Amino acid sequence: MSATLTDAHQHDLAFAEEDRHGLYKTLFNRRDVRSQFKPDPVPDEVLARVLYAAHHAPSVGFMQPWNFTLVNDDAVKRQVYGLYQQANEAAANEFEDERQQQYRQLKLAGILDAPLNICITCDRERAGPIVLGRQQMPEMDLFSSVCAVQNLWLAARAEGLGVGWVSIMDPNELKQVLGIPAAIVPIAYLCVGYVDHFLATPELANKGWRQRLPLGDLVYTNQWGAGAEADLLQTLEQQAEFPYQF
Repeated sequence: MSATLTDAHQHDLAFAEEDRHGLYKTLFNRRDVRSQFKPDPVPDEVLARVLYAAHHAPSVGFMQPWNFTLVNDDAVKRQVYGLYQQANEAAANEFEDERQQQYRQLKLAGILDAPLNICITCDRERAGPIVLGRQQMPEMDLFSSVCAVQNLWLAARAEGLGVGWVSIMDPNELKQVLGIPAAIVPIAYLCVGYVDHFLATPELANKGWRQRLPLGDLVYTNQWGAGAEADLLQTLEQQAEFPYQF
């Protein structure tokens, strides 16, 4: 009797099927957008929803270490783009021959194309010197800020907004351009805006840079390197053709 009641309770806690479908559809159709941005501005009410979603990300000790710097001034964006160009050239030189040529053909930033850029930062001192849950892993504030990035990205996708994460720039130089205090850590520089379309699969996979790894190779049981049980592996293979993808 208790097991039946427990099962019913768990069913009540789960989202309705169409709500689950919407969640998984958003997750599986999120893309890193670099080249499809339209010039249309993001309405304040849409931006507010996306920012509130980011602000409701989980954070260790409920420290909420994030800030959101909105960049819509063309002069500022050009300065940031200059940082990207410099770093991107240095990154290209790390590769050789065909791989370098392939790299140079990739468009890795939509800084100037997107109507809005957002820099998400982490204030590592926000909750004081002692934070619940952070004593043994002091980097948990950084991880929490990344959760805010993910929340923003998923909310943006649900709103039909594209997001591109630009990591190819010197964070200290970015801090100078945006006037970010020395103690604050830049976590993500995002290009945000409406797009003509979303790609069905990640752009780097489409262009042959890297492919998605099989999930079954990445799941262990109890000990590192001990493969998942056979029944789970079979189920993982079945989920490879997920119904929520376009």
